[in-house]
Amino acid sequence: MLEVVLVALGGAIGSAARYLVGGWFASRFGPAFPYGTFVINISGSFIIGLFLAFAQDRAWLSPYWRLFFAVGFVGGYTTFSTYEYEAVRLLQNGETALGAIYMVGSMVTGAIAAIAGIVLGSWL
Repeated sequence: MLEVVLVALGGAIGSAARYLVGGWFASRFGPAFPYGTFVINISGSFIIGLFLAFAQDRAWLSPYWRLFFAVGFVGGYTTFSTYEYEAVRLLQNGETALGAIYMVGSMVTGAIAAIAGIVLGSWL
């Protein structure tokens, strides 16, 4: 039962962070491109890579932190389903170039961010 509570608590915090970050980007840059979702997915990729690489060789770190942070927080924070929907909507609205940039850019920079997080987490 503790595991479920930790995931739920982390998810609630991650979802609130997603809402705040997404809202900030939307108000700052407008709705023409889903900047908030893009930044959230890239930073989430970095954060999960950083944390899991950091946690991998640290036996003193409770497995409960993995549930709270990696499953809960990052799971609530990242937005893959929103990313997919927004990409399809860009394509449906005739924004082929923006849709392609968004899809490829999210995947490539997300992978780079995850690698950067893993490298940094391994060094810590």
